[in-house]
Amino acid sequence: MKLYKKKIIRILTITLMVVTLCCVPALADGDVASAVESTWKDAATQIKTVVEKVVFPALDMVLAIAFFTKLGMAYFDYRKHGQFEWTGPVILFACLVFTLTAPSYIWGIIGL
Repeated sequence: MKLYKKKIIRILTITLMVVTLCCVPALADGDVASAVESTWKDAATQIKTVVEKVVFPALDMVLAIAFFTKLGMAYFDYRKHGQFEWTGPVILFACLVFTLTAPSYIWGIIGL
């Protein structure tokens, strides 16, 4: 058991030394806030384009597939049990409507 503890302490010490040697301190001279703001202003249009052309369509596709799948499963459950469960399809439909309309107003909320 002592040998096991010595081995663990040795591994942790070596790991700590490697981490200490690999760390580089980040020192900033001047006005960091203005540099971050200017970078954000430059990247904001690119981020907006990627989100509108990639992220929202991907979310819409996933939600549409989930909605129609859940709707079909609810229909088959209705045929089997005689009771239609509306909760799942309604929640997925509301999420789908939200993501379909989000690009028109989300940028006004964020401020872009």
